Amino acid sequence: MVLGIMLLVVTILCAIAVFRELKSRNIFAVGFAGISVLVFGWFSVMTIVSELFPNS
Repeated sequence: MVLGIMLLVVTILCAIAVFRELKSRNIFAVGFAGISVLVFGWFSVMTIVSELFPNS
C-alpha cells in the first residue's frame, strides 16, 4: 500500500509539472511529464486496487 501511495505522490508532482511547463511552452517537457503522469498513474491505481482486492 505504501508503494501505491508513493507512486500517487509522484503522479501528482508530474501533473503539476505538466501545467508548469505548459505555461513556459516547453513542449518536450510537457510530453515527458504527460507520459510520466500516465505511467505512474496507471501503476499507482493498479497497485492500490491489487492491495484492496487481492483475490480478483
